[in-house]
Amino acid sequence: MAEAMIVGLLRGNLVTPSQVVASHPRAERRAALEEAHGIRVVASNAEAVDGADVVILAVKPQTLAKVGREIAPHLRPGQLVLSVLAGPTTGALVTTLDHDQVVRAMPNTPARIGSGMTVWYATPACTGDQRAQARALLSALGVELEVEEEKWVAMATAISGTGPAYVFLVMEALIDAAVHLGFPRHIAHDIVIETLEGSTRFAKQSGDHPAVLRNMVTSPAGTSAAAIHELESGRLRTVLSEAVWAAFRRTVELGDEMEAQTALRAKGRGKPVR
Repeated sequence: MAEAMIVGLLRGNLVTPSQVVASHPRAERRAALEEAHGIRVVASNAEAVDGADVVILAVKPQTLAKVGREIAPHLRPGQLVLSVLAGPTTGALVTTLDHDQVVRAMPNTPARIGSGMTVWYATPACTGDQRAQARALLSALGVELEVEEEKWVAMATAISGTGPAYVFLVMEALIDAAVHLGFPRHIAHDIVIETLEGSTRFAKQSGDHPAVLRNMVTSPAGTSAAAIHELESGRLRTVLSEAVWAAFRRTVELGDEMEAQTALRAKGRGKPVR
């Protein structure tokens, strides 16, 4: 996701390569980033944030405590910290970093090609200019949506953040079904991909409710009606809803675990928990 953001920023001419500094612990990864994008790379996280207007956190949630210890002493008022970590709340981020100008964002994997959906929340300490910075950065990944309640970011994690996994699973199942019918796999792949992409574009451009669009192709006693009957008999809607709720519960659990760990560390250091 970090590299996707680098690509998006450079592609949109929001920054020049010389304005981007990336840190990574592995020398070969730093070399690859430098060669691919012409940006400056460093081994030290502290060096990367020094003098930055915006600090983007794109690390594994489990490493937040370690990275936070490294960069917290080097953050200054006025810097915007933008986190794309799944799970950690702004409360955990603010406490870990001892810095209150934080944006929590949840992008998804289509951001890699500039077609992502990102839902984000800014802490009250963020200024209007910082919100504009976040909006510009995240728009480089695709569509962005600022929400007024942080819990909506956790909810979006279960819909848009995890959503590509649902779509890819349906895609895989349809391709396998087409192969079972007798299509060669490469033809089955192309048919399914184009059908899904065309249906999505049609839904977006028409603005109609999906039920209206579905009824357009569901003739009485026709093939679509027979297929939909099987899907409904298999509890498709219920299973999808249960999957979304499972993803949401896990997101909340991860956030709660991180909050508890952060609170314990802060208590051990004698710092107030925000």
